[in-house]
Amino acid sequence: MAVSPPVLPPRKRRPSPLADLNLVNSLLSLSQETSTLKPLQCLLLRKSLSAINKSKLLAILFEELLRDPVSIFLSPSTLLCFEETYIVLLRIKALIEDCSNGSKMWLLMRTPLLAISFHELTLELSTLLDIFPVNDFDLSQDVEELVLLLTKQCSKSKPSVDPSDDFLRRDVLDLLDLIKNEIVPDHLKLKQILEDLGLRDNSGCREEIESLQQEIQNQIDENSKSEIVSLIGLVRYAKCVLFGSSTTEEPENRRRKSMSDITIPVDFRCPISLELMRDPVVVASGQTYDRESINQWIASGHNTCPKTGQTLAHTNLIPNRALRNLICTWCRQQRLPFETAGSNGKVKGVRAAFEATKMAVSFLVNKLSVSPPMEAANAVILELRSLAKTDSDSRAFIAEAGAIPILVRYLAGSEHPNLQVNAVTTILNLSILEANKTRIMEIDGALNGVIEVLRSGATWEAKGNAAATLFSLSGVHAYRRRLGRKTRVIKGLMDLAKDGPTNFKRDALVTILNLAGDRETVGRLVQGGVVELVTGVINVLPEEAVTVLEAVVKRGGLAAIIASYNSINKLSVVLREGSDFARESVMATLVTMCRKGGLEVVAELATVASIERIIWELMGTGTMRARRKAATLLRILRRWIVGLDINHVANSSATTTSNVGTSRTMLPA
Repeated sequence: MAVSPPVLPPRKRRPSPLADLNLVNSLLSLSQETSTLKPLQCLLLRKSLSAINKSKLLAILFEELLRDPVSIFLSPSTLLCFEETYIVLLRIKALIEDCSNGSKMWLLMRTPLLAISFHELTLELSTLLDIFPVNDFDLSQDVEELVLLLTKQCSKSKPSVDPSDDFLRRDVLDLLDLIKNEIVPDHLKLKQILEDLGLRDNSGCREEIESLQQEIQNQIDENSKSEIVSLIGLVRYAKCVLFGSSTTEEPENRRRKSMSDITIPVDFRCPISLELMRDPVVVASGQTYDRESINQWIASGHNTCPKTGQTLAHTNLIPNRALRNLICTWCRQQRLPFETAGSNGKVKGVRAAFEATKMAVSFLVNKLSVSPPMEAANAVILELRSLAKTDSDSRAFIAEAGAIPILVRYLAGSEHPNLQVNAVTTILNLSILEANKTRIMEIDGALNGVIEVLRSGATWEAKGNAAATLFSLSGVHAYRRRLGRKTRVIKGLMDLAKDGPTNFKRDALVTILNLAGDRETVGRLVQGGVVELVTGVINVLPEEAVTVLEAVVKRGGLAAIIASYNSINKLSVVLREGSDFARESVMATLVTMCRKGGLEVVAELATVASIERIIWELMGTGTMRARRKAATLLRILRRWIVGLDINHVANSSATTTSNVGTSRTMLPA
């Protein structure tokens, strides 16, 4: 009979002495790191200082344990105690760092909750010290007394807020209540509150606003977002009335340059505006556009998909949340601001922020209306420029306060280039609001002032922002046609696209593209040399250039085809080396040219080296629209080849004609 083997009791695994030593070393390092942190300034000073001092005492304890590393061998209960202590120290360190790096105003509003957090961590530390086996280690008498003292201190912790912090918090809430009731707060009281928070100048307020805006992105709760928006309004108002503006503050300039240096992924760009999408939506054809751009397209009377040309079964716009999240993540990685275009990050229903912004705008416009010295005017306009960029309410308030006619006076200040830049950029920011487009077009001198800056601005930045303003205005169909009839607009845009820096060339080309939506304007663009222009910049801005050429060829008739004839070779280069979006536009342009231009255009295209191989490649790897256009172009080329073999004599006489306009033979669609 088989005998069962004896069952041995399971061996208890004891932790390795090396692992124990590593844990104590980690505790020492972490407690030393925490003890080197600076206590919080202005707010929660006692709480943070107390936590830092406790970390210093714990560091002494762990140093004592490491004096004799050979004897360190932790029991399971002691090991668990040390592991939990490590977690508590990590949380203390993270809490202090989080409070140090965030907004001071938001920190003030959260002082009751943060005081509780400090208290709870102290209690957890007290519990761990209670079970700490002092007798298991050969500690000196001083260290034993230190552990007892630390335990007693932790047990006496209270969740109370420092009275000074509580009074300051109540003062801020009282100010917000006054503003909600449209009562202008006492400026001396407001200044005292800001000084207590360490906000003593324009720069400090600007940084605080940026910190609060970042806090909004980190919040999920709508009530918290509303509270932060109210605080932004309060700080912005205080910045305006207490510290004015700093003429050295040019955050938009720096951001604009950094944006031009960063390559935006093609999938993140709106096919209409070619700019980064802020609120991507899907239309009935399945294509994605920025909500603002596609809304303008539909509002101007179009019922087709701009990219594919398909008739839209409906005009419902479905948010593309997956793409929006990807764009938001990319913007954070690039340290670029990201706000939803529809709301500009605004939380609705915040009365205090609403009234604070209104008060700030009224203060600034009144200050500007008395014709202050140029330096003071520049500071005020710079502040209005910043406000006009924040949200729709601010844009509405500024325009309703009568700022546009005042801003127009400063557009002609070529002897003060910074002032001119700030004035035209403020008008640009205001034009984002639809109601303000009408104001700018109707206010005497406003449109002409912007056009004059485009033609003869003191700096490239002023000219570029004037072009961007015209782009914004041209989003309204009636205004697009009106702008297209002005020779100065077309000439100014072409000069900027030809001679300006790359980022401002892009502004000009995108505006030209918008104007090319009107057939009558396309004729003027062709007469003004737009085809030669885009051919000249196609190596610098291939996507923008070929998109403009596609629109011009589509609506410009035979004159546009004739003008575009010499661009075929350059278009073939983009077909080989361009992005998917650029290759798609080139393919659509070539199809239109071949259909409308006759046999000579097809013959010229056929001379391009490896053109069939390029077309075949695009049919396999291009976008859906590019594949369709490539298939069409291939059929056109093959029909031309067959026609050449059958009617060689007739076709040879046609292809020797020097002027493409003499060949009126139209190819089948």
